[in-house]
Order: sequence, then structure tokens, then C-alpha cells
Amino acid sequence: MEMNKKDTDVLKLGNELILRRYLFNKTKINRLINEADYIMLHIIKDTGKEQEIYEGKTYLKDLSEKMQLTIRQTSKIVSGLKEQGYIKWSHDGDGNEGTYVMITDEGTKLLEHQQMIFKEYYEHIIEKFGKDNLIELLKLMKQLETVMCSEVERMEDQADVDEGNE
Repeated sequence: MEMNKKDTDVLKLGNELILRRYLFNKTKINRLINEADYIMLHIIKDTGKEQEIYEGKTYLKDLSEKMQLTIRQTSKIVSGLKEQGYIKWSHDGDGNEGTYVMITDEGTKLLEHQQMIFKEYYEHIIEKFGKDNLIELLKLMKQLETVMCSEVERMEDQADVDEGNE
């Protein structure tokens, strides 16, 4: 099958995007914890501060929605953080009203130490790359993410239609 110029350009750009994502994610910044754990601890700590009515509790359902994960995926990450002593996992009533997590002192210490590492790293990155450049890049990345998500949804919807026609 011979590709035309447009198909070749699309494939080259797609391959370059995949390569850049791979290389970007491969960069290690002396991480103490992986990105998912870091983001989860950050959300738990921030939710606990922001929502006084929840008394520092972050419900699994809310955590799952914020991280765009299934409850099962969220539970797996939470289990690992609990085993390491970084969060407490409990429930309201008999558990039917919802399960929640709270960050422990150890979790807060780990998060703060990781944030110091990130602050130093990104301070230099922003200085070299430029704050305005980074803000523009983040805006573009958000736009790209939105387009990519809608395309995945379109493809899934099309696959459902194709399955229904068989």
C-alpha cells in the first residue's frame, strides 16, 4: 500500500509526537515516588485543605474523577500508598456511604520533599525555557489533550456502531 504525501506527513507528525511523549516521560528528576502517587497525594492534601466540611477526607469517587481513572485503578494506587504508610483509607458508616482517604504525616513529608525537588528542577527549566513559553505550551497541550480525547471517543463510538451492524 503506497501512502500519499498527506498520509506520510500525518504519520511522521504522529510518530514525532509519540517520541516526544516517550522522551518527556522518560526524564527522571530524582523522583522519590512515581507520578501517579505524587499526583494522588497532592490531590488528597489539597482536597483536605480546601474542603473543611469533609474534615480532610478525600472520597475515592472524587479522587477517581480528578485523576480520570476507574475506581479499580484508583483503589490499586491507594492500596500501595496505604501499605507504605502515606495515607489512611477508611469509610463512612458501614462503607456504603463512601470510602475516603486522608494523608498521613509521613505522606505529607514525602510530598513536601518531592515538591522541593520539583521546585528546584522547574525553577531552572522555567528560567531557561521562559515562563510565557511554558504557559503557552501548557495551553496548547491542554487543547491537544481535548482534541485527542474527543477523537478516542469518536473512534469508540464508531467501533460500537460497527459492532452493532455485524
